[in-house]
Amino acid sequence: MSETGLPPNWEVRHSNSKNLPYYFNSVERTSRWEPPAGTDSEKLKHYMAAHHSAGSRPGAVPGVPEGKIRAAHLLVKHRDSRRPSSWREAEITRTKEEAMEIIKGHEQTIRSGASTLGDLAPTESDCSSARKRGDLGYFGRGEMQKEFEDVAFTLKVGELSDVVSTASGLHLIERLE
Repeated sequence: MSETGLPPNWEVRHSNSKNLPYYFNSVERTSRWEPPAGTDSEKLKHYMAAHHSAGSRPGAVPGVPEGKIRAAHLLVKHRDSRRPSSWREAEITRTKEEAMEIIKGHEQTIRSGASTLGDLAPTESDCSSARKRGDLGYFGRGEMQKEFEDVAFTLKVGELSDVVSTASGLHLIERLE
């Protein structure tokens, strides 16, 4: 049994969407919210306190995982995006130039104070995070596409990025925490 107290092939992972730990079986490729059968709950409790609790780290902000930031984004896909479809459109046929015009319009609306990214995302973003006002939850280095991450980590809390292009499409990113 590992230091986590979990049975073989099980590990603790972190859900960015729910900002909660979950349990993943690397052999069966299954996940669950509750510890699997055969877990040493005392060992797991100590492991979770040491590794998944902000209060366990000196200088940590409660609820913020170490080395992670929280951001929201608004994504406009185009026909050359890695997956040119979304919850809004089954097949996205706009060009990258057309997508740029759309996202520049959103950027202008946000910067003018007429709306916020969180208010626009639920109807305008091509990402499934739209239903959470564009909130991607907490993420660390190496968890997002490099171009996205490089910009997100330079933003101050509350700051909006310029348009960022990735394989997924065009993004406006707002640092939340």
